[in-house]
Amino acid sequence: MNLRLCKYFVICVGLSVMAVSCSTTRNAKREAHKEPKVDAQVYISGHELTDRQERLIREAMEWQGTPYKYGGEEKGGGTDCSGFVMSVYRDAVGMKLPRNSAAQAEFCKSVKDRHAHACDLVFFATGSDSSKVSHVGMILDTENFIHASSSKGVIITRFDNPWWLRRIVGFGRVPGM
Repeated sequence: MNLRLCKYFVICVGLSVMAVSCSTTRNAKREAHKEPKVDAQVYISGHELTDRQERLIREAMEWQGTPYKYGGEEKGGGTDCSGFVMSVYRDAVGMKLPRNSAAQAEFCKSVKDRHAHACDLVFFATGSDSSKVSHVGMILDTENFIHASSSKGVIITRFDNPWWLRRIVGFGRVPGM
């Protein structure tokens, strides 16, 4: 009986140690994905921006680090890509955008990539249909956009990132901008 109890104890302790180490590893990986926050001034200083564009960039930058949450639109609490863009436009300049990325693409006036500028939207096809808009971000400058990544939350990404570059569907300007 004591031998059985001893084996049971060893197994329980072993499983506990494994559970703790797996948990620690998962948390370490999650920490490793956190991007350093970039100050809005980086994208505002030295650029000719309207007051609205400055307000949009400042608001968007405050969302950095917000975790991804499908259907979410809460700064710091969780958001998806379209909820992020919709909330930034609403809170910064009082403009109402549709709730999903495909509807946002239809809502915007299409612009050629060479005419896209800060605060225009960039649309991506991240699903199996390479022509269907399924992701949106907001342009910060000619090299970067900000968006809610499903794996990293709200982050800044470079346009020359090969994964994103292959998936760009187009650019759009919100009416009234």
